[in-house]
Amino acid sequence: MSANEYHFVTQWRVESTPEEVAEILGDAADLPRWWPSVYLEVKVLEPGDQSGIGRVVDLYTKGWLPYTLRWQFRVTSVDPHKRIELEAQGDFVGRGIWTFEPDPNDSKWVNVTYDWKIRAEKPLLRTLSPLLKPIFGVNHQWAMARGYESLLLEIQRRRAPTPRERSLVPAPPPPTTSSPLPMLIGGGAVFWIIYVVIRALMRGG
Repeated sequence: MSANEYHFVTQWRVESTPEEVAEILGDAADLPRWWPSVYLEVKVLEPGDQSGIGRVVDLYTKGWLPYTLRWQFRVTSVDPHKRIELEAQGDFVGRGIWTFEPDPNDSKWVNVTYDWKIRAEKPLLRTLSPLLKPIFGVNHQWAMARGYESLLLEIQRRRAPTPRERSLVPAPPPPTTSSPLPMLIGGGAVFWIIYVVIRALMRGG
């Protein structure tokens, strides 16, 4: 695996049904409303067929770090309420697979898995991946953690029996600042670690 290639597997356990979770995550146009910490803008370019296969979506996204990503995905396969597969192009190139499975031990819960295997083509990420790959990995984990938190809130909002109770559900986490400070701190930490390792090797020699 080259420095700018990444493979992440995220697992969530949600008190819901595969149908409900697949419906929420499958509606790409609604992502900025309930997952705004990551999805800043989403536009459906092609609707695809009735099941969603062939749908093309343009996305403007970010994580904790102060850079944004412009990319698109095309839905390549759908097994209703069980699996959604997509291909990514743009700042990300690769594929993602969502799977939704009832918990075998408790039917009130669903196990959600996102398998995300991509190559980072944004020049910033491609250039800095050899040094900052662990930090970019943490950035992805942060984004998915916010997604889990936001999904739980969205399910709570959808299930609220009255408008008043719906209004009491907390808002999802907002996007982070666009200040470059987190990137500078992260980069400085990596260079400090490299410096310490080199010093230790020199002393050992």
